[in-house]
Amino acid sequence: MDVPARLRYSTNHEWIDTTTEPATVGITAFAAAALGDVIYAELSEPGTHLAAGEVCGEVESTKSVAELYLPVGGEIVATNEAVVADPALIGADPYGAGWLLRVRLTDVPPLMTADDYRAHLTETDNGGAA
Repeated sequence: MDVPARLRYSTNHEWIDTTTEPATVGITAFAAAALGDVIYAELSEPGTHLAAGEVCGEVESTKSVAELYLPVGGEIVATNEAVVADPALIGADPYGAGWLLRVRLTDVPPLMTADDYRAHLTETDNGGAA
C-alpha cells in the first residue's frame, strides 16, 4: 500500500501535506480502495472555517457513502474542482490529481507519520485497537 513519507495521516484515513502553502488534504489509497469506485464528491466551499475533526465533505461510491473529516483546523481556500467533475480521480490518484482541499492552517493536532499510519493499518487489519 502506497503511504508517502512526506505526508501526515489521520486515523480516519485522510492525509495532509503541510509542505505546501496552503496545505493540501486528501484521502489515503487505503480509504480509496475501501470505497471502491467513487461516483460523487461534495466538498466544503472556499471560505469555510473548520476545526480539526469536523466534516469537510462527503464521497459516495458504489459501495457506500463516507463523510470526510478535516485532519487540521483552518480555512478552506480551494477545492479540487477536477475531483468534483470526475470523482474517479480520487481512486485513480489519491496522492496526486485526486487531492480534495487546500487549507490555510490555524491548528495542527498531532498526526501520524507514514510509519505510524502503516502500523495503524496493520492493527486495524488484525482487529486491534484503532
